[in-house]
Amino acid sequence: MGGKAILLLVAGFSVIFLVLGQNFNRVSNNSATNYSSYYAHNMSHNIAVSGANLAVNQIFLTPSWTTGYSNVSMSGGTMSATVILINPVTNAIRITATGIYYGDTSTVIVNLQQSYFSKFAYCSNSENGVWWANQDTVNGPFHTQDYLNVNGHPVFNPGTNYVGTYKGINKYNSSSSPIINGNLRVGDNLTIPSTGVSTLEALSTSGGHTFTGHDTVFLAFAGDSIRYKYAYNNSWTSAKTSTFAPNGTIVADNAILRIQGTLTGKLTVGASYTSKGGNVYIDDDVVYTTDPRINSSSTDLLGIVAQNNVYVADNPNTANVHIDAAIYAQSGGFGAQNYNTRAKSGYIYLLGGITQNGRLAVGTLDSYGNLSTGFSKNYTYDNRLLVNVPPNFPSTGSYEVISWFE
Repeated sequence: MGGKAILLLVAGFSVIFLVLGQNFNRVSNNSATNYSSYYAHNMSHNIAVSGANLAVNQIFLTPSWTTGYSNVSMSGGTMSATVILINPVTNAIRITATGIYYGDTSTVIVNLQQSYFSKFAYCSNSENGVWWANQDTVNGPFHTQDYLNVNGHPVFNPGTNYVGTYKGINKYNSSSSPIINGNLRVGDNLTIPSTGVSTLEALSTSGGHTFTGHDTVFLAFAGDSIRYKYAYNNSWTSAKTSTFAPNGTIVADNAILRIQGTLTGKLTVGASYTSKGGNVYIDDDVVYTTDPRINSSSTDLLGIVAQNNVYVADNPNTANVHIDAAIYAQSGGFGAQNYNTRAKSGYIYLLGGITQNGRLAVGTLDSYGNLSTGFSKNYTYDNRLLVNVPPNFPSTGSYEVISWFE
């Protein structure tokens, strides 16, 4: 090979190595830049997540907290968080947390909603010595402040929620054990408050409707209207529900409330007690115009709230009763009037949930386990109650996270 060829070969290799060197330098520089950007973004994200967690914890500790954070130093960057009300009906709030680290910004958005007793398929302060047995099934969130008394193998299906018992599981015998298809939580303290009805009544006087000065109020749902009277033999007075009770809350003050009918829309009705009354009697079927089991877009929703008890009334209707509602009995429970002396009355078909201070009976069985008096139970949880709430239904007083966006 001649001298010129060698020189050309050397020059060629020099150019190649020069280009490769530049590329290696560029790749090295880009890798350092990418790593630096990745690190900064990762740090800003972690700061935002930390800010969101701190804010959520403050809400859990103090539900009224709205102060937020502003440019708080954290891990070499800064964190801020705001708290705003996004739905005054359900008291839903939104936390927006931001993290900044060397020019990189990340945001975390958390939506929380007040926890309402309407979300429970079943909730009680006391089981009154009643046992959950083989034939019993509860679908939906469950909580008792008492022991979960089990005889045999009752089934609990809480879905993505939980089965809770403050005192633990009490087995009738060594072979008894509940079948829990989900999470079990023992020791959670969730008492039914003594202010649920009074809070509801305050809201009924400011945007709803309060019946005062009557021993008994009869209320019949008629689609998007209601009918009411104050004695069995009286004539009905009709009104559009949206104008009669704009905020969807109706309370019979210091009185008995008797209800029936077919409801369109959202409404919560209740009975308070000072010296008398405080009970709600279900005189006949209370159902929705649009059944959510058939049409999932149904927006019909009813809350029934009593300071004392909610009873299925003892009347000539002895062939089943249908109830679509979330039921709340603050110091009493849900049961059937004269459950142990009335005629066999078929089934209570309940679509909704029950929150009560203590369990009440709806019927009795003979020695063979067959219905002897009153009702058998056929209860179905309304899954919409996990996120939808009847107007101003009693709250647990705490918040729960319903969505988290990073």
